[in-house]
Amino acid sequence: MKILFLHSLYAPHIGGGAEIVVRQLAEGLLGRGCDVAVLATGPERGLHEEILGGVRIYRAGLYNLYWHYTQTRLNPLLRLGWHYRDRYNRSMRQHVREVIEREQPDVVICNNLTGWSVSAWDEISAAGVPIVQVVHDLYLLCPKDTMFSKGRSCSRQCRICSAFRQHHGAASAQVAAVIGVSRFILDRVSEGGYFSRASRHVVHNSTTAGDNPSPAPRQNHSGLLRFGYIGTLSENKGVGWLIAQFQALSINATLEIAGRGKLDYEAQLKAMADPAKVRLVGYKHADNFMRNIDVLVVPSIWAEPFGLVAVEACARHLPVIATNMGGLPEIIQDNLNGLLCSPADPDSLGRAMLRLYLDSGLRQRLSQQARDSVAPFLNMDRMLDQYQSILHATLHGRRAHDDFEFADFHAPQAEPAGD
Repeated sequence: MKILFLHSLYAPHIGGGAEIVVRQLAEGLLGRGCDVAVLATGPERGLHEEILGGVRIYRAGLYNLYWHYTQTRLNPLLRLGWHYRDRYNRSMRQHVREVIEREQPDVVICNNLTGWSVSAWDEISAAGVPIVQVVHDLYLLCPKDTMFSKGRSCSRQCRICSAFRQHHGAASAQVAAVIGVSRFILDRVSEGGYFSRASRHVVHNSTTAGDNPSPAPRQNHSGLLRFGYIGTLSENKGVGWLIAQFQALSINATLEIAGRGKLDYEAQLKAMADPAKVRLVGYKHADNFMRNIDVLVVPSIWAEPFGLVAVEACARHLPVIATNMGGLPEIIQDNLNGLLCSPADPDSLGRAMLRLYLDSGLRQRLSQQARDSVAPFLNMDRMLDQYQSILHATLHGRRAHDDFEFADFHAPQAEPAGD
């Protein structure tokens, strides 16, 4: 089977978890004997070919006002112009056309469409190649792909988002199969009028964190408890909320924050952080970072599509404090592998941190249960099996069993709280 992946970015350009998962899929399917190529946007004009991890990579220069992989926050008018062009970027179709002509794929797996726009669907359909769309974010409902504005998650599309996504739902009728990385994200986008003719599936992302030797469950801390956050530094990720809540607690604990964001927002976080308690350490590899913390916090105040970092933490026997937003409750279950809090109750985050600080028995139990609770997410072969089944069914013009069949996994139920 010849497969072309289309994605906004590709390693070493990593904007988030989607880039990690797409690379794992590409290299995993290559290892299973598929002929795999990737088409992503890049910083230079034209189309450039290279090999990475055995996979052919095409990097296409972006026909827009700027390349979106940047830490610099550009002025609002420039960003608006960028998104206006990204409604339907006709110029990007030539890159899609050229790579399809070179590769002659049997199927195209579209991932994040930022930079490509839905014009990619039209070009792929014009070539007579079936489309499998993987939904990693809210791009099809919101130009910023977050549905987050003025400090909170949007309950519905605003006028600008609706205008910028006009006719996109109708265009999605070209998609043969759609895969959501969580039940939440698939339902949210489908309810927005997308994928009326596609077979629908949920395939949760997997991580290779489970391939490493399993560390022992965390022992009780000796006085100092180490909380940590790793990921993008942005308002919707709730990093500012986390710092404020943590600094309001009178406990013997530290908070370490790893990751990058827009430079102005990084400066804002550094200004509010008390260096005696909070350290912003920049980019860190997850293995090294999580080895030196006791509790991971995922304080997203937007509808997080999935939250692979929560899986990675549980795989390392770390209890997780997460919000009840988006797809996170599909990973973190209250009192099983972590605690859930809510941005609607701002102090709930501080209470959760305080509870884990005071109750060492609870923390130890969550640590012991964490890895088993995410076992299905640690099986890369399972994820690859699911993708291959969907691809084969799509190529043969049939639905891959019933909707959501691949998503159904039943984690152990949480024990009653002990307090």
